Formats: sequence, structure tokens, C-alpha cells
Amino acid sequence: MSKTKYWVMGLAASAAFFTSLEVKEGYSAKPYKDSGGVVTQGIGSTTKPNGQSIKMTDPPITRKTALEWAKAHVAQDEIAFRKSMPGVKLSQVEYDVYLDFTYNFGQANWNQSSMLRNLKAGQYVQACKSLLKWKYVAKRDCSIRSNNCYGVWTRQVERYEKCMGAQ
Repeated sequence: MSKTKYWVMGLAASAAFFTSLEVKEGYSAKPYKDSGGVVTQGIGSTTKPNGQSIKMTDPPITRKTALEWAKAHVAQDEIAFRKSMPGVKLSQVEYDVYLDFTYNFGQANWNQSSMLRNLKAGQYVQACKSLLKWKYVAKRDCSIRSNNCYGVWTRQVERYEKCMGAQ
């Protein structure tokens, strides 16, 4: 694993990012409500590429369409994501970890996060540690297995471990 850091503006989601995204988000042809009650379809998409929200009444989509939607969503997200970190250098692993967080929790949460504040201050280890603060969905502590959102917590722990491995 390369620990070389690059200017964020020069990075993009890696192929490994998309493989991991499908593994973590799963694929669903039909719309469903995620652990936070948000209507979702495909590979964790909450909106279609045209910006329309997914509705429970939407028709099923193929895995190929789901991947196209996810790629379109990530490409759009990456614009604001990169702009949020002027002058920050990250390794590809760190970039993918934080982009995955942003895909999962949203740009607004990323923009308000201590992860972003720590990265801008050059505090990379502290930024990794801040990932572990994000363990709640709909006011449920997902680190408690019986709260029916444990996957959110295990994904955060995996992000943290990858992030720390890049330090």
C-alpha cells in the first residue's frame, strides 16, 4: 500500500473504491429503506443521476445501471469533496476512505466533520480517529449490535483501520 500523499485536486476514486463500495453498500434492484429510513436503490443510491429522489414505487434496475448511477453520483460528489480540502495532501487510500465516508454520510456531514478540520490542520492520525465518532444512525448507536445498524459501525472500523494503515 502506497503511503505517498498527493494534492487532493489530482486524485480520483480508484477502481478499488468502486469494488469496495458495492461490497459494503450491496446491490438491490428494487428500492428499499436503509437503516436510517432513507429510500435507497442500486448500490446505495438515494437519488438518480438526474437528481430525483428514489421512490419506493420506482421500477427495479440492473446491476449495470446501479453501477452507472453510483459512478455518476461519486463523480458529482467528488467535485465538492475535492473543493472542501484546498492544499490538503492524501494518499489514494485516505482519499478513498474519506470519499466513501462522504458517499455514505453525505457532503454536508463531511463539511462539518472533525475529520475535515483535522486534515486541513495536517493532523492525519486525528482525522482517522475522528471516523470512529460516526457511529449513529437515526439516533441509534450502531456499535451496539442489537440496534440493527451494526454494519454502519463495522464499516467505520474498517475505514479507520485502512486510514491508520496509510499513516
